[in-house]
Amino acid sequence: MLIFDFNNFSFMLVKSVIVIISLALVLSMTSSVFADTTLTPIDSTKGIEKTITSFTVTKNNKLPWGFVEGKVTNPVEGNPVIIQIFKNGEPVHFAQTDVKKDGSFQYKFRVRDVTDGKITKIFDGDYIVKIFKVVYLPVSTTSA
Repeated sequence: MLIFDFNNFSFMLVKSVIVIISLALVLSMTSSVFADTTLTPIDSTKGIEKTITSFTVTKNNKLPWGFVEGKVTNPVEGNPVIIQIFKNGEPVHFAQTDVKKDGSFQYKFRVRDVTDGKITKIFDGDYIVKIFKVVYLPVSTTSA
């Protein structure tokens, strides 16, 4: 016999919705102030696109996750996106994530943890993020 507890289900549903909303709102908590992108050739057809941006985790942050996402134009298949996070010039978190077929990528990371009632702020304050993508170089369209 299957017993369904609607009160518990409603609580779990509300809790799930709150978590989803929290994830969606993380972007406003970790908003970019600037972004600077450079392209360095590796050879005649490929290069490394480097984007530098920033994010801030406020002192009163209650959201558990942050994420880095974007889209790679002209990605070289088989090359992941490399993400490096620094605080005060010191490395604090490095990661890599795959590029999807549509060129998009997303890397999610824990910003705040609550375990057994104990709050741990994994990220707090201002950070610089460096994002590295391997791309095909633009084809020159100059004519002679």
